Amino acid sequence: MHIVVVGLSHRTAPVEVREKLSITDQSIPESLKTLKSFSEVLEVCILSTCNRLEIYALVKDKNIGISSIKEFIANYSRLDLKELDPHLFDFKQEEAVLHLMKVSAGLDSLVLGEGQILSQVKKMMRLGQDNQATGPILNRLLSQSISAGKKVRSETNLGTGAVSISSAAVELAQLKIGQENGIDGFVSLKSEKVLVVGAGRMSRLLITHLKSKGCNKLILVNRNVDRAFNLAGDFPDIEISCKSFKELDQNISISTLVFTSTASEEPIIDLARVDKINLTKHLKFIDIGVPRNISNDVKEHDFVESFDVDDLQEVVSRNQEFRQKIAKQAELLVKEERSVFLEWWASLEAVPVINKLRSDLELIRKEELQKALSRMGPDFSARERKVVDALTKGIINKILHTPVTKLRSPQSREERQASLKTVEKLFSLVEDDKND
Repeated sequence: MHIVVVGLSHRTAPVEVREKLSITDQSIPESLKTLKSFSEVLEVCILSTCNRLEIYALVKDKNIGISSIKEFIANYSRLDLKELDPHLFDFKQEEAVLHLMKVSAGLDSLVLGEGQILSQVKKMMRLGQDNQATGPILNRLLSQSISAGKKVRSETNLGTGAVSISSAAVELAQLKIGQENGIDGFVSLKSEKVLVVGAGRMSRLLITHLKSKGCNKLILVNRNVDRAFNLAGDFPDIEISCKSFKELDQNISISTLVFTSTASEEPIIDLARVDKINLTKHLKFIDIGVPRNISNDVKEHDFVESFDVDDLQEVVSRNQEFRQKIAKQAELLVKEERSVFLEWWASLEAVPVINKLRSDLELIRKEELQKALSRMGPDFSARERKVVDALTKGIINKILHTPVTKLRSPQSREERQASLKTVEKLFSLVEDDKND
């Protein structure tokens, strides 16, 4: 059996490719079912975020398993595998384990130390378990990866001041407005007419960061107005006007800065829509949705600047230098956690031998106990028989304790295999090869 991961991320694919592979929570059960139908796939789980799609699996044959997963990704995205393959990465065994732990720790995020990814890994584990797609191996790996992520955040300063995608989007707006005014740096957003489209978790974070950057008034548009009002109620110190989606065009026309973060799988704003609004002043769109909420063609409008998640790198690069130093310390912790998992994984190799040894000794114990009891005669009470039965069980457990502990203890794969072969030979646990 082999642990593998196949996927793509902001490091390997642009947003126009990533958005075609975004798997919604609603689609994950069916996707897991499809992946589990492959004969090579024993366990599987899916991590789908705005910056990555990664499929982790326990497979029988690593090469066939990876090919099967790539086939699924190509079919799901409706892209030819030849077109898609240059954007995909795959890792096996130790590399796959290390990759997941780095992802959980925020070491592979667009923003080093990002906290949201850890909750997304937890959700991956929950969805895998809820859909009976994961088993003992991936559950152990996911659990240890989550622990690694927590350990990095508690024992290093990697998460201190770490910006999320939402805060990076707000800082990008500050940076672009500053550049427009000849300022090299982040400016206050107090004078901007801000519109936020969407009322989910990312929008909540957007509003939080907008408030910290001087914004004290904004418009919130959502298809479900009640949800918008509920979100606005959590920010009593900001003036938030909640509007329905039908009023989107009208509110775009009076805004200077528009953030979008909806779950729509198709763009909600394109050039045709912007043309109808008849803009008379410059407008900045910052889209953090994946799939994108804003069509790429809006950039053709004379009064519009449009940015998506791939444009956040300009802001991220300004914040990375400090975190890069801390990341080295975090990577050491992650590698320690990887070693712990791999030692556990290697110890599983001893389980069949231990079970066979225990089974053979138990059979001998019962046979010899039955012989002894048959000679004791009718005067040997039931209570005395139980005492003798317990005594023989105790002897077997004492005999097994040392070899079992040794076989399960941390050691190289070569050492463990040598020990297993010795035990198998000494106790005749495998039949001798017969010559033809």
